[in-house]
Amino acid sequence: MDSSEIKSKALELGFHQVGIAAVDQEDATSAQRLQEWLSQGYQADMEWMENPKRQDIRSLMPEARSLICVALNYYKGQERPHGKEYAKISRYAWGKDYHKVMHKKLKALTIWLRGLDEGIEARYYADTGPVQDKVWAQRAGIGWIAKNSNVITREYGSWVFLGEVLTNLELKSDRPHTEHCGTCTRCIEACPTGAITSPFVVDATRCIAYHTIENRDEKLPPTITQHMEGWVAGCDICQDVCPWNQRFAKETDLAEFQPYSGNIAPKLIELAEISNEEWDRRFPASALRRIKPKMLQRNARANLDSCQAKE
Repeated sequence: MDSSEIKSKALELGFHQVGIAAVDQEDATSAQRLQEWLSQGYQADMEWMENPKRQDIRSLMPEARSLICVALNYYKGQERPHGKEYAKISRYAWGKDYHKVMHKKLKALTIWLRGLDEGIEARYYADTGPVQDKVWAQRAGIGWIAKNSNVITREYGSWVFLGEVLTNLELKSDRPHTEHCGTCTRCIEACPTGAITSPFVVDATRCIAYHTIENRDEKLPPTITQHMEGWVAGCDICQDVCPWNQRFAKETDLAEFQPYSGNIAPKLIELAEISNEEWDRRFPASALRRIKPKMLQRNARANLDSCQAKE
């Protein structure tokens, strides 16, 4: 099978980048790093990160021989207002739920691939299975894992969603991407909670994004609330300060990632009192639906209380 034909089809379907990695050997290094990260408890309550299948891609598909890795650029350049009364939402969640967008394209690629020959097997994932997508994206030449643990691409910075198709086809691999963070430590220095404990290592228990999206507790820890700086859904601080993002971010051509009205400059006071009905109306087909109304209220109130305490 010609790898270039598959890449052309992926680009035709709207993916912005595509690369191929071979499933030809154990990746002992990445498995060890994952195990060390878990042993530190840095996964917090994200128990799915402990799934042993994450350490061996063949446990998902024993017959897999190649991974077709893809990336979608989601960057929209609108600027958030700077007033303390405004809530901040991470750029990844400004528009339509990326799972829906990515899955539609991955499904189309998978169906096309299977249709080439009855012996071809293929299975796709996009943040929905025990796949180390960042590791595979680097091995497939998409980009490199940066010091803030995001994948940075030369073409779009780190404003990309990742997905992959596992297949039994033996395809020509791309060269793994080299790391280009150099001596830069801007992301580490900018994180207000010290979540990047060392280069390439993020402690979720200190991460604003984790606490605003995944933490289901009634109250957030004081070590987080005093540094939230308006964030109610995710956090882009380490990406905003990255030189690669400042130089190479490009506006996405995907209409699905156009921001919904109200996602760029919502008021904290409004979200602190948001009703179930208003939440449902305001965030249709959005990744923000993972953040339930009570969580959004909690996040907004934590910011308001922090601002009041500092005055």
